[in-house]
Amino acid sequence: QVQLVESGGGLVQAGGSLRLSCAALGSIFSINRMSWYRQAPGMQRELVASITSGGSTNYADSVKGRFTISRDNAKKTIYLQMNSLKPEDTALYYCHAFVELRRANEYSYWGQGTQVTVSS
Repeated sequence: QVQLVESGGGLVQAGGSLRLSCAALGSIFSINRMSWYRQAPGMQRELVASITSGGSTNYADSVKGRFTISRDNAKKTIYLQMNSLKPEDTALYYCHAFVELRRANEYSYWGQGTQVTVSS
């Protein structure tokens, strides 16, 4: 059984910063792409940022230059440093990972979500 455990959400004023963490727990052979998604009330879930096992990153246009995704492969953990936060960044943030339990046997996992609220 694999769990993705997120932490670091909270309430912050516009212009402030937060750092999210997501740790993968369980019997894992390897972890491929890991990502952060977010979903605001009444909206579809959207990709915020992703990072491969080799460190290549991808960002949504709305967060480029403000958010940074990083990864510690030894700790099976990713981070999302969020700076210059805006009220429109308010959402439930989800961690996602493609996990190999055995070589070439990949599964998709989601975390439970962590709330980020940015006040104006």
